Amino acid sequence: MSEPDSTTRRLPVVEREQSASAADFNPVPTLGDDDDGKTGRFWSKRRVPAGLLALVVLGAAGLLLYDIAAVRADHPAMRWRRELADDLATRPLDDTWVFTGAGIAVALGLWLLVLAVTPGLRAILPMRRPSEDVRAGLDRSAAALVLRDRAMEVSGVQSVRVQVGRSKVSVNAVSHFRQLDDVRSDLDTALGVGIRQLGLDDPPRLSVHVGRPDKKG
Repeated sequence: MSEPDSTTRRLPVVEREQSASAADFNPVPTLGDDDDGKTGRFWSKRRVPAGLLALVVLGAAGLLLYDIAAVRADHPAMRWRRELADDLATRPLDDTWVFTGAGIAVALGLWLLVLAVTPGLRAILPMRRPSEDVRAGLDRSAAALVLRDRAMEVSGVQSVRVQVGRSKVSVNAVSHFRQLDDVRSDLDTALGVGIRQLGLDDPPRLSVHVGRPDKKG
């Protein structure tokens, strides 16, 4: 008898996914299973608010510096600055315009603070990092398109609408034949595998609803 070839490699055994209901769905990450750390959301560069704020500050500072230089050169101050100084010195604090201006300033300040401490980019879902040098994200619309294609492969599904959020994937399907429970079970299985294969850092939970098409007439 000939001895077995030592270079022969064993093929991995692939286990089939078990059917699960939406209530019992528990996403399992596919990349970095031994990594418990979270990558967190992507931070927006806030180019538009930062650019607008920079333009406003630059314009106000330039105008004020020009007026100060004109006064130092023995020219009268601009009319708007004289009127503003007199108005601020004589107008009472409980005046309506003072309250309005203060409210606008506070609202703008709070808006800038919120932009500074929140990451933004809500449309980008962070993916798990296979290494510290790589960081990737997946757009929600792209994830919804992938899951929709998977749902349309399920037998009995006539149409489907998929909405992907940060913590939940909502699926509304219409089935024109087969039992609704069977279609829902197959969708749970197919979409559960699809969500896991997206490789998201914090996989969203799955919610599936299946109904019949509306009767015409």
